[in-house]
Amino acid sequence: MSGRGIPLLAALIIIIAGGTAFFRRVEGWSWIDSYFFTVVTLSTVGYGTPVPETTLGKIGTTVFIFVGLGIFALAIQQFAAYSLEKRDSHGGGWLIGWLTRRHKQDPSHKVPPPANEDDRPDPQG
Repeated sequence: MSGRGIPLLAALIIIIAGGTAFFRRVEGWSWIDSYFFTVVTLSTVGYGTPVPETTLGKIGTTVFIFVGLGIFALAIQQFAAYSLEKRDSHGGGWLIGWLTRRHKQDPSHKVPPPANEDDRPDPQG
C-alpha cells in the first residue's frame, strides 16, 4: 500500500465508526442499522431505509455526506491507482496469476475452456 494508503484507510475507518456512533446516538438506531446506514450513505447506494427523522440527524447526514464522500472517493481512487501500479509492475497478469494459483490449490476445480475456443461439436465428424 502506498504512503497515503494507510492514513486514508484509517480516515475511512474513523468516518465509518464516527457515522455509526453518531446515528446510534442521535437517531436511536441499533448498532447494525447505524453501521448499515453509514456505509450505504457513504457509498452513495442509498436504499432509503432507515432514514434520519430528527433534525440533528438530517443535518448530520448532509455534513457526513460532504466529508465522507470525499474520503470514500479518494480511497477508491487510491485503490485503483495501487491496482494499476501493481498490474504494471508485474507485467499485467498479477490478478490472473493470483486467481489461477487459488484455483490450482483446489483439486476439485475444473478450469473451463477459454471463451474464444469453439466448443460446438464438429459437424463433419
